[in-house]
Amino acid sequence: MVVLAASIVSKSGKVLVSRQFVDMTRIRIEALLAAFPKLVGTGKQHTYVETENVRYVYQPIEALYLLLVTNKQSNILEDLETLRLLSKLVPEYSVSLDEEGVCKTAFELIFAFDEVISLGHKENVTVAQVKQYCEMESHEEKLHKLVLQSKINETKDVMKRKASEIDKSKIEKNRGEKGGFMSLQSMGSGRIESTFNDMSISSSGGGGFGSGSGFGLTTDIDSFSTKSKGRPSSSATAPPKGLGMQLNKTQKANQFLESLKAEGEVILEDVHPKAGPTRSAAPPLTDPITLSAEERLNVTLKRDGGVSNFDVQGTLSLQILNQEDGLIQVQIETGSNPGILFKTHPNINKELFSNENILGLKDPNRPFPTGQGGDAAGVGLLKWRMQSVDESDVPLTINCWPSVSGNETYVSIEYEASSMFDLRNVVISVPLPALREAPNVKQIDGEWRYDSRNSILEWSILLIDNSNRSGSMEFVVPPADSSVFFPISVRFTAAKTFSDLKVVNVLPLRGGPPPKFSQRTTLITENYQVV
Repeated sequence: MVVLAASIVSKSGKVLVSRQFVDMTRIRIEALLAAFPKLVGTGKQHTYVETENVRYVYQPIEALYLLLVTNKQSNILEDLETLRLLSKLVPEYSVSLDEEGVCKTAFELIFAFDEVISLGHKENVTVAQVKQYCEMESHEEKLHKLVLQSKINETKDVMKRKASEIDKSKIEKNRGEKGGFMSLQSMGSGRIESTFNDMSISSSGGGGFGSGSGFGLTTDIDSFSTKSKGRPSSSATAPPKGLGMQLNKTQKANQFLESLKAEGEVILEDVHPKAGPTRSAAPPLTDPITLSAEERLNVTLKRDGGVSNFDVQGTLSLQILNQEDGLIQVQIETGSNPGILFKTHPNINKELFSNENILGLKDPNRPFPTGQGGDAAGVGLLKWRMQSVDESDVPLTINCWPSVSGNETYVSIEYEASSMFDLRNVVISVPLPALREAPNVKQIDGEWRYDSRNSILEWSILLIDNSNRSGSMEFVVPPADSSVFFPISVRFTAAKTFSDLKVVNVLPLRGGPPPKFSQRTTLITENYQVV
């Protein structure tokens, strides 16, 4: 097979992204791409067009075409396999599958195309491998950063020890002097100087802090030297007390962070938390109308096989940016899953939905609420629920086999994923007995991380698709009972749902062309365990 070019073309004929793989003039490539919209017919089932010299193999992606231009001698089956792989890559890099979203990520898409096709021939790669190659992660770079951070931490420890030694020497020097006044003065100034050094080590920002600390230090010493007896006035002592409390709190915080480091926790320094919600914000809306279909999955599996609980709860929400787009109706397709029960919002016309699968308000003259303020999830239109005890409905099953051999416990864990979904950002968390060091991982399909504080081993797989529907991990720990390794928690996301709900069209009630809209579909785990 020889692929001449891979492109993303709008249905109006505009070329958004194009990558040439063979030696061919630009005029020739532009001529081939310009001829494609005229050759594509409407209502045809096949996805290829042949001319006298080349073959166009294409796949519609919403309002776009993903196109391969090949010679006529190429294998059509290999061409379709290459097209299928590219169609999986495009949503990975482009947030919205429209002209604007594709143009914003044009370079990322071209780099991904280069990893799939080399000199006109398909490379034997998967989606996960392409993403890894494009990210260009370097083990040497990570090692260099770890060594550099280790040297920084070591230098900080040395500086703290030196400051502590200076503080002790000042206390010893002033211990024999009369009245204890000089000793008190030395302890006060030494404490402030030591804490000031700690602050200068751990934080380099904030010019105002330098001037404020200098003022507090001078005032503190003056107050001790001039008022050795009696109660000092509030005007002289208020600034040093406030500043001294702040420095003391910072010193205690540093000691707490050091104790966390000793327990194996990773502490990111010089990061100042910002006020606001802790949840990651949803991507900003770009289209006038956005419909979001989200399903939350609650599953409890038995360790010996079988399903204790399987519950899917889904919602379809609507977000409208402009008030003039509020008078609409939404036409949907609900798929063919008989186990799903749909329930409309009380303000939705139930009869219209039952007869025509159209979601519209009971009062057609009333617009939907607009704007992004208030509820970030939008206006709820439809809810649905699915419950089952059939293990074939479970998207991911986990088998854990602990076995004691001598002074060690060998634990083998394997996963099997259903072909219904491509799962992303999969994390399998396995509880472990209390360990002094990380477990010995013998074999793993993916990556692992040991949380020493909570004694949990996390197994991460970036993407589970047709190339890795099953995988395994094996590790060794000291002797332990098999019940220690349960419950196993799982979390993942998917771009497909059980309901397979799709938005067909948005119908304006005032007439005119249909407004532009986008659909977001997400399946997420809320509580997924093996007990």
